[in-house]
Amino acid sequence: MKKNNMKQVVLVLALVFSAFSFAQQNTWTLQACVNHALENNITVKQGQNTILSNDQDIIAAKGQFLPSVSASASQGLSLGTSLVAEGLFADRTSHSTNLGVSVSQTVFNGFRRLNVYKQSLLNKETNELTLNRIKDDISLNVVNAYLNVLFNKENLEIANAQYAFSLKQLEQVKSLVDAGVQPKANVFDSEATLSRDAQQVTLAENNFNLALLTLSQLLQVPYNDFNVEYIEVNTPSEALLYKDVNPVLNYALENRNEIKIAEKNIESSKLNTEISKSAYLPGVSLSYGFGANAFYSNLSDNEASFLDQINNNKGHSFNLSIGIPIFSRFQTKTDVAKSRIQEENSLLNLEQAKLDLEANIQRAYTDAQAAFKAFDAAEKSLESQTLAFNNSKERYDIGVLTAFDLEQARVQLINAESSLINAKYDFVFKTKVLDFYMGKSLTN
Repeated sequence: MKKNNMKQVVLVLALVFSAFSFAQQNTWTLQACVNHALENNITVKQGQNTILSNDQDIIAAKGQFLPSVSASASQGLSLGTSLVAEGLFADRTSHSTNLGVSVSQTVFNGFRRLNVYKQSLLNKETNELTLNRIKDDISLNVVNAYLNVLFNKENLEIANAQYAFSLKQLEQVKSLVDAGVQPKANVFDSEATLSRDAQQVTLAENNFNLALLTLSQLLQVPYNDFNVEYIEVNTPSEALLYKDVNPVLNYALENRNEIKIAEKNIESSKLNTEISKSAYLPGVSLSYGFGANAFYSNLSDNEASFLDQINNNKGHSFNLSIGIPIFSRFQTKTDVAKSRIQEENSLLNLEQAKLDLEANIQRAYTDAQAAFKAFDAAEKSLESQTLAFNNSKERYDIGVLTAFDLEQARVQLINAESSLINAKYDFVFKTKVLDFYMGKSLTN
């Protein structure tokens, strides 16, 4: 009996521990959400594959500095009638074997190989910066979705609190009606208020679930049992504001990936021009070949052995060739001209990237300033509405105020609470955007 009880206790503890572990596993922290998104996002994986492809381009560009080596072997068979003497023909079957090895090296091609190698390194650097920019954008999107979950969770808590208050109010009204202090009509008003609050709870629950669904889809994880760790979002303060936008601008212009990408594109376009110009210069190549052959025919009985023929018929060849371009039907000229146009476009793209970045930062800075003012106003409004509602509640309790007037005061209080939550999270996200441009961690 004791053994059975012990087994039951162990089983219960195991189930409880499993349930706890499962719940912990499905509760995601902000850092875990960001890390998971960066590790599993399809665009990130594609960017990583692009860099792997760039590594192969670099290897191929390095290989162009090395000589090319090739070997050849051929076996021929000839059948037919052949003239063996004047007026005399005979059936002839012959076999021929040819073996060879050749080495070719480009000595000079207008520095094309060197510039192609530099460009392959530059392309990898550019794609690494592009991948970092993609990761930054994904991190910001995840933080925004996570904050949206917290925002809707607070709204749900307010809706539940209002429902609990209305339920308590209904019980109080029923007691007053039973005591003959208030008319029975007040019970119907309180029940209607309770029904409206129940609808608001349902709406808040739906919004909260939709926010969780959006985040889970962004992370590409199953929505079932998905939940996030609730973190206390600090009350906004003026200390979180950036007093001056210039430090943010200066840091971003020097460090943001989109600016570095534009600068790398300028370097790449200049190298592309040099590659095009290399076609104007002569090319020099050197090659070496070694070959041997053997021949057999049915009309001869005294031919040397295969190895002897290979040894006797071997030979070496050397070749130095110089190619001097004279006229390429304007192909080189147009290639160079188009490359220089691309250089100009790259410079313009850099200027446009700087203008876009400056505009985004100025907008984010202005939004953060406005968001703090909105929060400050919402906080003061909530204080006023709380005092007004408490006053209305006292007046209602002594029978001076009607249930309709109390409900109006309560609705204004609810709106003030919702406005404060909205302003708080709006301010937090706007400051996160500025932190994003300053290169600060988004998960702190």
